[in-house]
Amino acid sequence: MSKFVKTVAVAGAVAAALAAQTTTATAQEKEKCFGVSLAGQNDCAAGPGTTCAGTSVNDYQGNAWTLVDAGTCTEIELPAMADGSARMGSLEALERDLPQG
Repeated sequence: MSKFVKTVAVAGAVAAALAAQTTTATAQEKEKCFGVSLAGQNDCAAGPGTTCAGTSVNDYQGNAWTLVDAGTCTEIELPAMADGSARMGSLEALERDLPQG
């Protein structure tokens, strides 16, 4: 194997390692945020009677989550609830805006 081929192989291995580390860091910069997705646009966990991604039936369904940038969940501006009270995202499932029935 020539010196050039070895150099390219080592450079490729280093690049792959750095890319893997960047991907991991990006994944760690996201968090589950409950109650912020529109109907059918959740990433997962939409409660009983649903399977996973895209299965929420209500806008801002409290038991459905979407991945958001870490540290932003509770700062996302959402429309007020029907009674006028504030609606905010949460790092834990909520008991609001759940499907009836």
